[in-house]
Amino acid sequence: MDKQIDTEIIDKLAEVLNKNNLMELEYEAEKLRIRIKKAGGAPMPVQPMAPAAPVAVENKRSEYSIDDYSDNVGTVKSPIVGVVYLSPDPTKPDYVSVGDKVKEGDIVCLIEAMKTFNPVKAHRSGVVAKILVESGDPVEYGESLLIIE
Repeated sequence: MDKQIDTEIIDKLAEVLNKNNLMELEYEAEKLRIRIKKAGGAPMPVQPMAPAAPVAVENKRSEYSIDDYSDNVGTVKSPIVGVVYLSPDPTKPDYVSVGDKVKEGDIVCLIEAMKTFNPVKAHRSGVVAKILVESGDPVEYGESLLIIE
């Protein structure tokens, strides 16, 4: 490789990885592709104290397994890594609620990645049966977001 890699980009990507409690992050621009993955080495030492916020989020969502819905044809999956938002603005109502009818192409939520809000659209028409995430949750690529029946 002739060009020197800008370590600032790597530092910023590592910061996003850690800030959003992600295990892996991939970035691509022009002829540059970077993949950062947390090492699966020795576990961090455990200290006897109250759990931090990321653990609480994980516990809150552990009532179901994301993989339980991955094979369901009605599952809307995250197209990117980022933070999910169920409404366009905190003062506005959610795009969809359980029981709402949606048409193919309707926006069901947003995912923010790199300060850009990306709409996630329904891949089929139907009724929203279950919403598997909450606004502000970090999501991985391919993670189940909601079910349309």
